[in-house]
Amino acid sequence: MNIQTLLLIAPPILIALTFHEYAHAYTANRFGDDTAKQLGRLSLNPLRHLDPLGTIMIFLVHFGWAKPVPVNPSRLKSPRKDMLWISAAGPLSNMGLALISAILLRLLNAMAGPTGQHSAGMGLLIFMVFMSLQINLALAIFNILPIAPLDGSKILSGLLPVGHDNIIHFLERSGPFILIGLILFGRATGVSILGGIIWPFVEFFTKIFAGV
Repeated sequence: MNIQTLLLIAPPILIALTFHEYAHAYTANRFGDDTAKQLGRLSLNPLRHLDPLGTIMIFLVHFGWAKPVPVNPSRLKSPRKDMLWISAAGPLSNMGLALISAILLRLLNAMAGPTGQHSAGMGLLIFMVFMSLQINLALAIFNILPIAPLDGSKILSGLLPVGHDNIIHFLERSGPFILIGLILFGRATGVSILGGIIWPFVEFFTKIFAGV
């Protein structure tokens, strides 16, 4: 990946991660837990949310993370139900950003005309918006996988009927090892199981949202 590509995808990545974590903090605050707000995480300032190592890893190996938003379930009125929505807020925010990116992409392509001819500057802008669309879709879909510590594991916990704590405990204990194992397997073999799950959905929603 050359320096120009890095500069073009950096803003979409920063925006996607920031809105994802802000959505968690905002929703938790609305449900009565102001822990994140007290720690300065109810903010759209990327520096409040970015984990230095996690951000570097995104550019190096295309997998990374931001600082998790702290949530105190004891401050929630209905911890089980509220945690489901707090967890879902992050992926939903990325789907919203993906839809906005898709609308903007359609407008830019319409401005380019039926021949698709445009200036170099317009081409770079179209590329950046397209990457914003795909980055947000990938982040949303990746995070709804039911593997701890991803948001999907907490969403699943909220959806499971009461009495299935054994499944929840298994996901919490084994999830991080399963996730790391899948990532390392993909890097070592070139066969990405996670990519095989995520990218068909990214391509599907890219076509639905943007028509490309």
